Amino acid sequence: MNGELHPVVAVAARLSLGMLGAALLLVLIRLVRGPSLPDRVVALDIMSMLAAGVIALTAIESGQPVLLDAILVLALVVFLGTIAFARYFERGPSS
Repeated sequence: MNGELHPVVAVAARLSLGMLGAALLLVLIRLVRGPSLPDRVVALDIMSMLAAGVIALTAIESGQPVLLDAILVLALVVFLGTIAFARYFERGPSS
């Protein structure tokens, strides 16, 4: 394998990056507008998964599979944060 992407794959990756960027912008609007704290937490979760998509596409384009490890770490940290928020929301701030 010579390390170059097939032209169709390269175009699909660029289009996908553009769509992920647009999705990140829309989710950023939801993060800012709210209206509630759970809405904002869900928006942060979505942003992290969109960031994982961007990292995955970067790994494909650059041919660096080591970047996929970063996706795993990101997903684990976000999962733990979501669990912590769910426990906080369930018990309330006064506990």
